[in-house]
Amino acid sequence: MKQERRREARDLNYFWEMLSMAQKFSVSELQRFGYELSFVRQQEQQKVAVLKAGLKMASIDEDGQINTAPKVFLRD
Repeated sequence: MKQERRREARDLNYFWEMLSMAQKFSVSELQRFGYELSFVRQQEQQKVAVLKAGLKMASIDEDGQINTAPKVFLRD
């Protein structure tokens, strides 16, 4: 039986280590505005960092490009 991964508590260092250097820089910039790294999602051949600040969300691609209106669907 496949284990449900989203129920596992993850240390944010786990996600931090998955990021490229460009993503780490962009995450640090968004943290200045109250965003926090929530998770990293594998999409096609790249990893996308997803951050939250209250009800606002942002995503960062592997090149460090920030999208403050991402189309990210969250599961309950």
